Amino acid sequence: MNNPTVPAKPRQLPLDLAHQPGFSRDELIVTPSNTAAVTLIDQWPHWPASFMVLAGPPGSGKSHFASIWAQKTEALSVNALEAGAIEAAARANVNVLIDGVSDRAFDENALFHLINTTREAGRHLLITSRRWPSQWPVTLADLMSRIKSAPMVEISEPDDQLLAGVITKLFADRQIAIDGSVVRFLVSRIERSLATAQDIVARIDRAALEQQARVTRQLASSVLTEMDLGQKTLDL
Repeated sequence: MNNPTVPAKPRQLPLDLAHQPGFSRDELIVTPSNTAAVTLIDQWPHWPASFMVLAGPPGSGKSHFASIWAQKTEALSVNALEAGAIEAAARANVNVLIDGVSDRAFDENALFHLINTTREAGRHLLITSRRWPSQWPVTLADLMSRIKSAPMVEISEPDDQLLAGVITKLFADRQIAIDGSVVRFLVSRIERSLATAQDIVARIDRAALEQQARVTRQLASSVLTEMDLGQKTLDL
């Protein structure tokens, strides 16, 4: 007697829904790697200066902390490369966030004016960067003097505790209860970056929906392997 053919398990096509992680100040996971950044937010408006710098490597969460501060202070967020926006912020008499000063040259006179007007108005300016201020592409002596005098807060790349907490929370935001062994497996294998953690969780969630399967260590491993193979292909 022939055995009936077992139909293949259908794959569910997941809806491409945008999941916005709920990272408010109250939901922040505080560990030694980000304590200084948390303190920066909590101490406002009692800062030691009107102009502060938050510096750290890519993926450390600078933009996230800056966003929380901007919401708390109703700060105006401007692009470092848009001189007109910086000049408008200087006239607006508001707190200002410049998220992401990089190697690209910006209008030094506009930033110098913004630093001065912010201080005179009793407001605050927060600038984030992946480089130390001494490495910014600044040639204006007066501006460099202001930058060097600004207190700097350093944020480190995520430690194991923070990565584990963030991964657990990202799954919880998707209504997925995740086993601790899966979290530890991911922490030991992924790049130390909060952005990477978000990407990994999204991919694992999508794979689980497609396969109509639970999120297990085996599933997580297969997703990481697929990503690694894809990266090797791009590198060829």
